[in-house]
Amino acid sequence: MPGPQQSIAILLMGLGGPDCLENVEPYLKEVRGGRPTPPELVEEIRERYRVTGGRSPVLDVTREVAGRLEDRLNQLGGSPYRVYVGLRHWHPFVKDTFAALLRDRPEQVIAVCMAPQYSSLSIGAYIHKVEEARASLGADCPVSYVKSWHRHPRLIAAIAENVESGLKNFPIERRGTVPILFTAHSLPERILEMKDPYPDEVQGTMNEVCALIRQPVVRLAYQSQGRTGEKWLGPSVEAVVEELCAAGHRDLLVAPIGFLCDHVEVLFDLDIELKHVAAAKGMRLERIPMLNASPALVDTLVSVVQDHQAVAAA
Repeated sequence: MPGPQQSIAILLMGLGGPDCLENVEPYLKEVRGGRPTPPELVEEIRERYRVTGGRSPVLDVTREVAGRLEDRLNQLGGSPYRVYVGLRHWHPFVKDTFAALLRDRPEQVIAVCMAPQYSSLSIGAYIHKVEEARASLGADCPVSYVKSWHRHPRLIAAIAENVESGLKNFPIERRGTVPILFTAHSLPERILEMKDPYPDEVQGTMNEVCALIRQPVVRLAYQSQGRTGEKWLGPSVEAVVEELCAAGHRDLLVAPIGFLCDHVEVLFDLDIELKHVAAAKGMRLERIPMLNASPALVDTLVSVVQDHQAVAAA
């Protein structure tokens, strides 16, 4: 009798975040490559997590996405799928998840990041983590990578739907003129010299969404810049809020297109910090819902995996 059919492993990767306030400092040490974090910065970041729930929601959301994605993929028939979660900077680390999935002897591994736009400093870093794990384990299982899905039609439709939902927070007579501020996590400006595609991909996501929503005033800005001595991509969200205020706008809808789920850069940097900046200028700031583990995101990821497999088989 033939043995059980080998599964296709989907390695779903996210950045990660501290699972309790006590782990903020070791998490920051991990993010900083082992370098200690100044105590005052540790306390500042710990306070951000304290006021947004006491822990990062990233792992819970990613696990929920993984479970739903596995169910949906296995409804398609053919080779069975198993979806595993690995985090770049916290438990379960990519290297540990990769070792665990190898014990299940998959037919192949498809690695997908919970971030649609490619940069060598973001998606490239996830790929590096997987390749490190492969080398350390001497793994010969085929591994392929979904590097970008920033213009996927299902992703664009889902974001556009959430923009429309966000506009409902404003009085109906003002919705047609509410500016939309699209945001993505900033990266060091040196990526421009590297010809990194990240800025173009972020712009591409925004352009596709704008083609569906047709809102008259839209802007793109970068948020959550790192505290280093080098320049980071701009304009900053604060600078664009200033510009819109000076132009006479009093409403603003923020659409974080570089993010898929709730985490501190959304729950604090936008919902608390940027909202306070806007309120001080007499502006009302609202944010679109994040996709999180919604059916729209799961359906998008199913299609992303299918498209990836079709290209690989061609």
